[in-house]
Amino acid sequence: MVSLEEFKKLELKVARIKEVEDHPNADKLYVLTIDLGESTKQIVAGIKLSYTKEALVNKQVIVIDNLEPAVLRGVESQGMLLAASDEKGISVIMPEREVTPGSAVK
Repeated sequence: MVSLEEFKKLELKVARIKEVEDHPNADKLYVLTIDLGESTKQIVAGIKLSYTKEALVNKQVIVIDNLEPAVLRGVESQGMLLAASDEKGISVIMPEREVTPGSAVK
């Protein structure tokens, strides 16, 4: 179980995907450049089998902004994109309407 206080430590924010590149060392990963309003970050996401690059560019997504950076197959990821998965594949979590990049998810 995660306490409410632990959950509140996560900074969930709206980001806009600016660039999508193939991961150089993994078939299922993309390297995304995201705009968080006041900053730009790079994240690695395992969504390549469910989305084309073109379908992701300019989309708004929800990310965890204050995750400790991790190196995934040789590429640094500075956050985590939120997505759901089931037997039909992966579905990236997106705001219902346009929201200012960097806005907090509550």
